[in-house]
Amino acid sequence: MKPRVLVVDDEPTISDGLRLVLEREGYQVETAANTVGAMVRLESDEFDLALVDLMLPDGDGLHLLKLLKGRDPSLEVIIITGHGSIAKAVEATKEGAFYFVAKPFDADEMLALVAKALERRRLLAETSDLRRRLASLAAYGEMMGGSPAMTRVFEMLESVAGADANVLIIGESGTGKELAANAIHAKSPRAVGPLIKINCAALPKDLIESELFGHAKGAFTGATTDKPGLLEEAHQGSLLLDEIAEMPLDLQAKLLRVLEDHTVRRLGGGRSIPVDFRLISSTNRDPEAAVREGRLRQDLYFRINTVTVALPPLRERTTDIPLLAKAFLERFRAKHGRAVEGIDAEAYRRLLSYPWPGNVREMEHAIERAVLVARGKEITLADLPAALQAGESPMAGGVVPAPGSLEEIERASIIRALESTGWNKQAAAAILGLRRPTLYSKMRRHGIPQRRP
Repeated sequence: MKPRVLVVDDEPTISDGLRLVLEREGYQVETAANTVGAMVRLESDEFDLALVDLMLPDGDGLHLLKLLKGRDPSLEVIIITGHGSIAKAVEATKEGAFYFVAKPFDADEMLALVAKALERRRLLAETSDLRRRLASLAAYGEMMGGSPAMTRVFEMLESVAGADANVLIIGESGTGKELAANAIHAKSPRAVGPLIKINCAALPKDLIESELFGHAKGAFTGATTDKPGLLEEAHQGSLLLDEIAEMPLDLQAKLLRVLEDHTVRRLGGGRSIPVDFRLISSTNRDPEAAVREGRLRQDLYFRINTVTVALPPLRERTTDIPLLAKAFLERFRAKHGRAVEGIDAEAYRRLLSYPWPGNVREMEHAIERAVLVARGKEITLADLPAALQAGESPMAGGVVPAPGSLEEIERASIIRALESTGWNKQAAAAILGLRRPTLYSKMRRHGIPQRRP
């Protein structure tokens, strides 16, 4: 769309002249003769730039500048005056004006300023959008991570959440499969409906069919009333079948019929009940191996894995450890009211070198335990679980960041953000939730070079 420009000047020769010059360059132009007229225009139209005379019949142009910026901080404003002064120019700049132009001005000079102001607005908009997108990639729902592996996961979750396709989430125990399912449901059109979760490995085999499909009164001893199953309860929402490869094969066949027919028949019931839910499945097994081993029906596997999301183990995204350590420390010291402020060098070194067979869940529990038992202001090696105290294991992949307290965790987090963005400081600052000057200041304080080593 063509940029929209508002000209506010009570001299018709100036406002009409600017209109002609700007429209000739392809801009859409509206004019106003005073502050009231300008604000009326803004109520009905959106503008990218305003050219404002300093002296208006009903007020000061600087006052209008404040009103314009208060309504839309991204609106660029150029102040025009025949009574220019350094003091006024400084004041206008402090209030957010892009430039201060004295009359008479050259048309080409004004067009160049307009182009620069609009380019600045575009760049700021792109920066803001990038910051929002990158910030969302550093945390997706309750999941955290800024490593390339997790960035790809977050992008995949974002792309599939809005669709209604079946999703299969695979990953080792503790990698966050349930959190991924929560995020998919929360960002889907079905978010207003229920999210029903079923752990297929936890339910006894003699109860799982009744829990899934429900039962009619008298279907078996003790069935004194009709009872809807969890498949019915998921109607118009989402259904998470956790550890689906542990579901008995006969029930897998019945589930497949439900997915094909979109109806459920309760145990002992005589009628089919329509159901409409989105299926999200998860497993900590290799699903293709489960099919070969006869644990998972091949036809069901083809039905549930329209989209597959693979969650990486923590040992394959070690650059996320500083971010997770800091986040868990902050969370649990606030939750339990503890005055723990950091992690000492030896304990932090162990967090980085440990292979984390239980993945993020194990790390979360380890940090919570350490916060609870720590006696000083820093978590020590003795505060960590016995498995971490036993000895260091070579860390799989990545470079171990400098060990130490929260200051050193911050340094490692900055380096991780820089590495994940190819040392793009603006993008790294967005990931970290910092202003770029603040990032530069922290980089200097931590001795981090301005360019990739």
